[in-house]
Formats: sequence, C-alpha cells, structure tokens
Amino acid sequence: MESSVGKVVYRCIIMAISDFYAANPHYRTRIVFKTRDTKGEPLRALSAALDLLENTELQAIIGPESIEARFLDVLEHKANMPALSFSTSPFSNHSPYLLQIAQDETTQFNGIASMLESYKTTNVILIVVDTANGREMATYMVSAFQKKYIYVTYTILMSTSASNEQVREELRKLQTIQTMVFIVHLPPSLAAYLFLRAKELGMMSEGYMWILTSKTTNLLDSMDSEAIKSMQGVVGFKSYFPASRELHNLVSKLRKEHYTLNPYIEFKELDYNGIWAYDAVYALAMAVEREQTSELASKDNSNAINGVSLLNHMLSITFHGLGGEFKLVNGRSISKAMEVVNVIGKGDRRLGFLMTTGEFVKEIEKPNSYSNHGLESIMWPGGTTILPKRRSLQTNGKKLRIMFPSSSRFPNLAKLNVDPRTNLSSVSGFSGDVFTAAFNALGYGVEVDVTPFNHRDITYSAVIDKIMRKEYDAAVGDFTITANRSIYVDFTLPFSDLGTATVARNAKKSMWIFLDPFSNGLWITSACFFLFLGFVIWFIEHPTNEEFQGSRRQQLGTSLWFAFSTLVYAHREKLQNNLSRFVFIVWVLVVLVLTSSYTATLSSVLTLQQIGMKDISTGLEGLSPLGGVAFDKQKVFNANLSKIYTAKDYARVLTSGGVDVVVAEIPYIKSNLALYSAADFSLIKTASTTNGFGFVSVLYYSITLYVYIALVQHRTK
Repeated sequence: MESSVGKVVYRCIIMAISDFYAANPHYRTRIVFKTRDTKGEPLRALSAALDLLENTELQAIIGPESIEARFLDVLEHKANMPALSFSTSPFSNHSPYLLQIAQDETTQFNGIASMLESYKTTNVILIVVDTANGREMATYMVSAFQKKYIYVTYTILMSTSASNEQVREELRKLQTIQTMVFIVHLPPSLAAYLFLRAKELGMMSEGYMWILTSKTTNLLDSMDSEAIKSMQGVVGFKSYFPASRELHNLVSKLRKEHYTLNPYIEFKELDYNGIWAYDAVYALAMAVEREQTSELASKDNSNAINGVSLLNHMLSITFHGLGGEFKLVNGRSISKAMEVVNVIGKGDRRLGFLMTTGEFVKEIEKPNSYSNHGLESIMWPGGTTILPKRRSLQTNGKKLRIMFPSSSRFPNLAKLNVDPRTNLSSVSGFSGDVFTAAFNALGYGVEVDVTPFNHRDITYSAVIDKIMRKEYDAAVGDFTITANRSIYVDFTLPFSDLGTATVARNAKKSMWIFLDPFSNGLWITSACFFLFLGFVIWFIEHPTNEEFQGSRRQQLGTSLWFAFSTLVYAHREKLQNNLSRFVFIVWVLVVLVLTSSYTATLSSVLTLQQIGMKDISTGLEGLSPLGGVAFDKQKVFNANLSKIYTAKDYARVLTSGGVDVVVAEIPYIKSNLALYSAADFSLIKTASTTNGFGFVSVLYYSITLYVYIALVQHRTK
C-alpha cells in the first residue's frame, strides 16, 4: 500500500464508493472497505486473505494480478464469494468466483505476432519476469507466435531482484545471438534496469527492434526520465481508455489531492489499475444493491448476502465506466481495443490502435476507411524509420561466397566493378542489380564476397561444378537454367525473358535501292544494247520507212524512243522490213527475261526472303549450353555455324556480312539491340526454347531468394 500503484488503487476505490453513493443516495446498502497491506510479498497476501476470511464478515474480495494464483484454493474451500482480479493473464479452468476485471492479453499477443509477421520477422527473443505469471505469459506468447510461424530462439527469465550486473550479463548473451527482435514483458522497475543497460551496450541503436507488452507500457508514466531516455524507439501496447467527463473529473480530484499532500512531487498520470479498481467497485456496489433488493422482495429479512447470488448479479451488470463498456462474459472482461505507442522524447506518441479483430487502425472513429488502415510511421531505435534488419553473422565472420563473370561481354547484363581504393568487387548490370535488390530485401545483413571468373579460363559448366562441390555458395550472372544442370544444383526463379531469338541486319534503306537487283556492269550493258537496237532498226528501216525519215534530230529521237519503249511494250512505229521484225522479236524476249529477273530480285531484297533460304550463315552464342537444340526449335537447318561471344562480335559479324543471322537467348539479343543502333539490326523471330537466366546455388540455399526474385522480376516489368 506504500507503492505508487497501491496508493492510486486505494484512492480510486475510496472515490468510487464515495461517487457511487453520492449519485445514488436513496440506495439502502453501503459497502464497507477493509484493507490489508501485503508489503509486496505473495505470502503476506495469502495470509492477509485468510485473516480477512476468518476474522471479518466478507462478501467480496478485490486484489492485484497475483490473486488468481495465490487465492484460488482459498476461494474454492474457504468461501463462496466473488473475487475481483486486475490480472491480465488469460485464465484457464479458474474458479467460477474469480472475475477478471482487466482485459486479458490474448488480443495483445496476437497483435504483436501480426506486427512481427508484417515485418517478415521469423525469430524473436522473449524477456519476461521470473514469476508464475511471467512464465505463464511466456507460454501464451510462444503459442501466439507459432501460429504466425514465428519462433522464440531464446527466453530470459529475469528475477525481480536481479542486480544491474546480472541484467548486463544477460544482455551480453543476447549480443552473441543473431536475432535482434526483443519482446519485453517486465514490470516498469525491471524494464528500467533493462533498457539502461541495453543502451550502455549499444543495443538501442539502428537495427534493433524492441516491443513492450502492456505490463510495462501501462505504467510508462511512472518511470523516471532517465529510463524513458534509454527507451527511445521502443514500440509498446497499452490499455486504451476513451476520454470522458467522468475520467477527467476523477483525474482532477486525484491531482488536487496529490498536490495538497505532496506539493513538491510531480503528479503521475492515472494508471490502468486505478481505473479498473474504480469500475470494479462501482459494479460491485450495483450488484450488492440488486442483491439486497431481491432479498427484500422475497421477504428474507436477514442481512447476510448470498455469495452465489451476488456473483450472478455481478455477471449481469452492464454500464459505461471509466474504462469504457463494463461487461463480464464467462467471468472475463469483454475485449477492447488497445493503443499502440512509440516511445519518443519524454513520453510516448500514439501510432494507432489494435482492434479486437486483430486489425491495426490509426483512428477508432473511422475503422472502415482505407487510409485509416495500419499504423503511423514508427521511429525505431537509432532514430530511423527504416524497417529493422536482422543481424549479420558477426560471431563467426561468415560471408556469402558468390562467383560472378568478370569479362564485360554484355555490360548491361553482367558487369564487375572493382573499387581501386579497397580492391573490393561489386556487381552491377541487370543480373547484378536483381541479385542486390533481392538479397537486400531478405534483410540478413550477411556480407557478400565476390569471386570473379573469366569465360576464357573457366566454362560456365565448370562454375556450376564448383557450386555443386560447395567450393562456393552461389553463382550470379547469365546462367541458363537447364534440366541437366538442375540435377546437381538449384536455381532461383528465372529473372529474364524465356526463350531464344533471331537477329539479322536490316535491309539497306536508300532511294537508290531499285538499282540493287542488277550490277553496274549489267546496267551499262543493258543500256548499250538498247542504243544498239535503236541504231540497227533505224539502219534497216530508214531507206523505205517514212516513220524513220526526216531531219537528223527527228531520226535520232525516233530511234531512241523505239528502243526504250520496247521495255514496256509501248512502241507505235510499224516495222516494214522482215529482218527488222526478226531483230525486234529477239529483243523482246531479252527484255522479258531482264524485267522478270529484276522484279524477282527487287522483291527478294525488299522482303528479306533470303532469310528463309536453307543454306545461310548463322552465328551462335558461344557460351550457350543449348547447342543444336535452339536451332532445331528455330527451324534453322544445314546452317554454317559460327560461335560468337560478345556484343561487339554480334555487331561485327552482322555488319561485315560474316553471318546473315545470329541465334541466341533473348537477353543477349535485347542487350545487343540496346547497345547498338536499332537501325542496323532487327529481332525477327523468337521461340520459347529455354527457361531463362537464374542464380545458381547449393540445393538448399536459393529457396530464400525464390519469392524475392519473383518480386523484383515483376517490378522490373
């Protein structure tokens, strides 16, 4: 009763009795309040209960959270009366006379599990007080976490009499464990020791995640400023009491009374124990009056109150108290929303609420609003709002050993960067960026040791052999997923396009393309024969045919017109000599052959029909494991194959005419088109013949990257 909590509870009970009968002066019953001081010792509490039961006429008993453990047998065997407990423990198989006024912590533990799940936390450490209640709470928390596949890797049972050095030693043990997420269920005095020592050891810095249960957070206002200063960034769950005029009036009375007795001591805010005590006494007074009224109605003039009847009246009481709606269901207080707070500055800042449905909202008044879902931004230890990351493997110095291609064959696909100052390697290019994004999303914080390899010195298949023999942990880059390789190593989800493609050089785009079907010599020869034909016809027809007579200019024009008009069969002059007619017929046959050949060749040039020919020169990606498979699926037969390795090789062989087409996996083709002008080359065909690129690892390593590769692939698209 000398503790701050005991004093508040005592004053709230006294005020509840006074306020109740002031509001109901016509009631015929009055509660007489008798106290015993336990001095904070469980055995004294049990002794005080026995003394009250044996030496006073009791009709009900009210006590702290230890009541269900210490008084259960007493209530069962010594008396039949209601016992009002402020315990937040989820009772099981308790006495029917034991009434839980405070909301149990099942909702809170499920809420903590949901929060951890949202941060993709899989392992936590529990720090609980070493009492019967603390151990029981640890069991309930483990059960709630396991439903979300969250595992408790270590549990600290902290004695209420633990010294600073003992607390420091326990924290040093935690520093050797990879888990950096802590759930704390301690009374405020122990929590203060814990966080002061944790700050000294650097465990309140960026990367750590601390969550408090209501056992600490409900009494946060009673903790001193130094303790609060050491708890910056901690997230806590606390009981929520809606603001009301009655609550405001009670706090005003308590504050006024406090400063009258202790003018130089700061008044702490009213804690949850006082509010629950006030409502419990209010409900008890209502139940006693109903019990007495029912006895008078039954003409029973005895003053004794029946414990069973009083219990039943307690269970039927419903009213709006200081803590919200007061109602007992199966001896337990109905579930209510809990407040989620963030310790910042000199106190706490509200982040939102945990509803009884398990949902987090920013405001209770508008739970169905989309913008209201979730919590406000959290400031974690170290002053960061970034999600806490898991600890790197500092205890054994392990690193993730990966192999990465060093030659920049396709720099936008895979490129190795070496810091000239530190000589450390880092990866970039599309495959390197995907790996970095996916690995960082996991949040392990494990260091990566990059080992470069050159395709001229070691083949990709040899690299996969090294992964299989566990000489390295993984290989990152342009590794094609094949069924044969998957027998020996594991692949992540493909992060590139699937299949192969064919690229060819573009046709010449010029206004003189119509001259391409014939060579220069053929064009000159054809023109000479046209002129020669005109001269021969003029020479034969001139003596007798008037159409070929006249001035020299007229004769020259007629001869040239006749010769070139035969190209489109538009001549109008009549030939009279049989010899000239014979020459003309032969010439028409020659013109027919020329025009047909020209038309066919020009069409071939314009439509790239030469790509469909069987005997073509084809380039193949030199490091591809596919071999003839790609060509069989691409319908490229009897080809003269030429292996090429780099983007420069692709451009060189296509531009020079060394090959007509190049067949490779789609990422190589797209990379080439991105590096060189699209006016020079075109992707003309694709086929789903490969499974794309994936990262290689020992069979059990790549599972953790699987989902994140899918996420990164979706975002890049």
